[in-house]
Amino acid sequence: MSRSKRQNQILNDKKKKKSVFSRIRSFISDIIILGAVAGLFLMYGPYNKFRDWYITTAMTTMTHQYLATWFYSEETINDVLDRNKMIEIDAITDPSLITTTSASASYTYTNEYEKELLQVNPDHPEYNIVEIEGKGYTGYAAAIFDVSKFHVMVTQNLRKSGQYVTTMAQNNNAVLAFNGGFFVDLKEDRTGGTPLGLTIVNGKKITDGEYTNEGGVIGFDTNNTLILGKMSAEEAEKKNIRDCVSCGPFLIINGEASTVLGNGGWGTAPRTAIGQRKDGVVVMLVIDGRRVGKQGASMETMIELMERYGAYNASALDGGTSSVIVENGELLNDPIDSDGKHKTRPVATGFGLILDDSNYSYGK
Repeated sequence: MSRSKRQNQILNDKKKKKSVFSRIRSFISDIIILGAVAGLFLMYGPYNKFRDWYITTAMTTMTHQYLATWFYSEETINDVLDRNKMIEIDAITDPSLITTTSASASYTYTNEYEKELLQVNPDHPEYNIVEIEGKGYTGYAAAIFDVSKFHVMVTQNLRKSGQYVTTMAQNNNAVLAFNGGFFVDLKEDRTGGTPLGLTIVNGKKITDGEYTNEGGVIGFDTNNTLILGKMSAEEAEKKNIRDCVSCGPFLIINGEASTVLGNGGWGTAPRTAIGQRKDGVVVMLVIDGRRVGKQGASMETMIELMERYGAYNASALDGGTSSVIVENGELLNDPIDSDGKHKTRPVATGFGLILDDSNYSYGK
């Protein structure tokens, strides 16, 4: 091949490469433009389902409300929150409607879900755990048969810093443990060391609502009945509350479910919830989320799950990165924090099944 032909060939090859690169750049540019248009349509278009989900999910987080306030006016946010909210049952648990049974009792069930959950495991007859999965979520359901051993745990660094639930479980000899109620989350350190509202541990008042409480009392009386309600420390004392945290929203009280408007105002996220059946069995739910196609559960879904397992009283506990279930010191679920890392966070309170209370922080 002559020199001129080789030069022409090189020039042609360069033109082809430029043409390929140009087409690739054009394709990428088109994708970005289409994505931006689709995003703008979802966020500002005539259909509000995505917008409502986005705003409610962002506004119910502790540290990422800016994801909503960056893009929407205060008026728009307030309008969305007003159309998507929960109207909680204005009542307090009636203990006479709950029958406390022994840990060795036989339980009746009305569906396959209850049957699976209420199976007594001979290796640990005090509780049972099953994996659950549904549209948009995975997680765990646990049945606590020996409710007399189910207590509130608090961080050992109260008002200073929170602790991981795995650490709380180890410190208190809890064979099964879950995260608990709301807590103060200072932006500068995110320590979570101070519980919100009323906290009682084994009859001892730990906090008395020195910080604004957005939820209500969730706890057990001396007859091992789960008591839910908006009440003061004095009222809780009259009801013989032995262990409680403050959290919410309430899902079911005395068999009546809260009303969910729109998506409930809490968005879709990892969740923890506590409930009790009429036969006295406590039901705990821990839902994972923040994954593609598995974002978590809405409050409506949590109500449906609690009703599936026969809960007569039920409430949400703290959710998001806090949501964990721990068995024998090991984290069972897979929490994801706000940075996308597979990890949980320190919290102020938790619930633990404590069969041996020799190490229980407030057990003596």
